[in-house]
Amino acid sequence: MERKLMKSYSENMSENSRRLLITVNVLGSAGPLRFVVSENDKVARVVATVLKKYGREGRLPVLSSDINDFFLYSASAGVDALGPSDLIGSVGVRNFILCKKQKQLLMTEGRAHGITQNGKGGWKAWLTKSLHFKIHPH
Repeated sequence: MERKLMKSYSENMSENSRRLLITVNVLGSAGPLRFVVSENDKVARVVATVLKKYGREGRLPVLSSDINDFFLYSASAGVDALGPSDLIGSVGVRNFILCKKQKQLLMTEGRAHGITQNGKGGWKAWLTKSLHFKIHPH
């Protein structure tokens, strides 16, 4: 069975495609993840693989499994995040950093509200919201 899997994997890789051993550091995690990818794999697939391996290993902090919640950066080739459709081999490096996207601010009635996950805003946010009185003009 193992041979069968290896054969199907090698059939899916093109003749010109090379395999790369990459290292991905997840921001906030204790150590890097290392695994083999094809140079023609898209960044979205690499992020999905990182999240799957991260979850299987039971690492902390616990991460979402949605690839759209994360950015993948090259560890040395610049400050711009890689696009989900970029090819991982086109970057020319093998070390990457995975970062969670920051929460967005929603502007309502002249106030900025942070959109938080799972409705968790903390006690300070609750207190501020509770004590905010709106005075309506007559």
